[in-house]
Amino acid sequence: MLAVRLPEGHGLPEAAVLQLRDHFESCQFSIGGHLSPWPTYTSGQTILHNRKPCSYDYRKRAGSWQQQPLGTTKPRYLEQLENYLRKELLLLDLSTDSAQELRLQPYREIFEFFIEDFKTYKPLLSSIKNAYEVMLAHQREKIRALEPLKAKLVTMNEDCNERILAMRAEERYEISMLKKEKMNLLKLIDKKNEEKISLQSEVSKLRKNLAEEYLHYLSERDARKILIADLNELRYQREDMSLAQSPGIWGEDPVKLTLALKMTRQDLTRTQMELNTMKANFGDVVPRRDFEMQEKTNKDLQEQLDSLRDDYEEVCKEHELLLQLHMTTLKERDQFYSELQEIQRTSTPRPDWTKCEGVVAGGPDRWQMLAEGKNSDQLVDVLLEEIGEGLLREKDFFPGLGYGEAIPSFLRFDGIVENKKPTKKDVVNLLKDAWKERLVEEQKEKFPDFFFNFLENRFGPGDAMAWAYTIFENIKLFRSNEVMSQFYALLMGKRSESVYIKQKETVVQLLKEMTNADSQNEGLITMENLSTALKSTFPFKREERIQQLMEAGGWHSNSSNADLLNYHSLFIEDEEGQSMPFVQKLWEQYMDEKDEYLQELKQELGLELHDKVTLPKVREALMNIDPGLDKQTLNSYLSQAFQLPMTELPEEGEEKEEGIVEQLQIALEQLQMIDLRRMGPREQEPAS
Repeated sequence: MLAVRLPEGHGLPEAAVLQLRDHFESCQFSIGGHLSPWPTYTSGQTILHNRKPCSYDYRKRAGSWQQQPLGTTKPRYLEQLENYLRKELLLLDLSTDSAQELRLQPYREIFEFFIEDFKTYKPLLSSIKNAYEVMLAHQREKIRALEPLKAKLVTMNEDCNERILAMRAEERYEISMLKKEKMNLLKLIDKKNEEKISLQSEVSKLRKNLAEEYLHYLSERDARKILIADLNELRYQREDMSLAQSPGIWGEDPVKLTLALKMTRQDLTRTQMELNTMKANFGDVVPRRDFEMQEKTNKDLQEQLDSLRDDYEEVCKEHELLLQLHMTTLKERDQFYSELQEIQRTSTPRPDWTKCEGVVAGGPDRWQMLAEGKNSDQLVDVLLEEIGEGLLREKDFFPGLGYGEAIPSFLRFDGIVENKKPTKKDVVNLLKDAWKERLVEEQKEKFPDFFFNFLENRFGPGDAMAWAYTIFENIKLFRSNEVMSQFYALLMGKRSESVYIKQKETVVQLLKEMTNADSQNEGLITMENLSTALKSTFPFKREERIQQLMEAGGWHSNSSNADLLNYHSLFIEDEEGQSMPFVQKLWEQYMDEKDEYLQELKQELGLELHDKVTLPKVREALMNIDPGLDKQTLNSYLSQAFQLPMTELPEEGEEKEEGIVEQLQIALEQLQMIDLRRMGPREQEPAS
């Protein structure tokens, strides 16, 4: 017995439903108990079962059905299902992308109704439905997997179309250009052909003219010959006529004429003999003028020969020297090549600094900023600072260094102190505040003691030692930072406070000179004003170093003197206390000039570093290399070099030759600590 279930919301009365269900049950089974599928039309057409046509049962039952056709009308249940399907299909929105999925849903529901109602075929129908659902899910997954490929294919299609269009446009442009070039070449060929035809006509015309001229000159030649013959004939006739008209010549005495002829023949014979004698005697003789000329030429050639012989001998000597040098060079080359091979075999390769980009905090951009303009040694320092910074932040405490005499006074502590872990910016700001307070007070106490008192006033006695160790470890690590390195040198006694103070005063003086040059008070000056301010502030600085400062300030070879410069930007510091390249170049030049000054002093003394030097010799050497030194500055240099108070220095002329002695290296190291600079030009060079 089949249970027929109608869709929800069918709207039929209960009696009609029962009648429809009975009618369906009575009409849906054919002969032999097999289900005959709908439709079976009233014309007697019968729908065959879904069986294999080759089976015997199929042929037998088909014959029986043909003999007994069913003329049953369409069941109400089927009409209700069709109406429900039609209604659901009309309610669907088929404009979306998933229209086919939505269209399948009503058919799925109808099929589920069949499965639920035909319980006998429910397992088979469910397996069919599940098989189709699995296949549909598989197809959806394949479609979903192919969607990115489709989008990529569309994108590649668009790119290829754009490339094809671009190539076609380029080809069209090239074709148009080639066509234009072809037309130009055709015009040029036509022009050349016209010129060729014109030249050919001109050549034929010239040949014709040449033939005419040739015939003309040929006739002229013949006429000239005839004229010359006529002239000769006329001359001969004139001579005959003149001889015929002078009979006196033939009337002279024949004896006299014979005698005259005899004498003339004798003179001719004698002259001929003299001529032969002259030829025999002076046949090999040349004129004096030619002889002198040849003698002069010979002398010049002899001098040239001597000069060339000397040059040849010198070239031979040079050739021998070059051969020796060549042999020496070959030996050196072989030696260097062997050394190179040995170095390549034993030495380590140059480091690949790009590997640090992924290790340093901040990535490749920060590493490129840190590594810009630095050599391998400086890059090692930068890398050590980065590594040390990470290790320093991992430390929570510092061990105390004790109370030894070699320990700086602000670090004398026995125990463990806390690491305050400030940022680099905080350390720089703290050091700047310490400098400001140091410049305000009278500087009676030593700098390390002042620094510890400053920390006690800032953080209290309890945290002062912790901050002292923290600041010391940071400034000892970050040597590339300008503020920290200078502060570390002062705390460790490697540099005097006067160096820092004088450098600040110099920068302030230079800024004042630039401000005075800014007549409009706009913060802008010309490159010429910058050069003038530098030369005014540093009157003894060489021209090439003035040029270096201008280049650090922004001047280039293609810049003009009228270019404007924002001079305030030259003195800006970043948040970590780093100065601009202009101020850094000032400091570098100051240190270079100090080294040059001390080197001149060493050369003037003419001693080695381990030799002893007396105070009078140092005084004399300083006055020689820097005649512009005043007495007070000279005494301050001597006091620092020999570690004597200025009141105990002997006056000039009162020193004993062997009185005050110091090792030269120690004296130079002491002078390196203080502010040392040239006070005037040397005697042989004018002031700039």
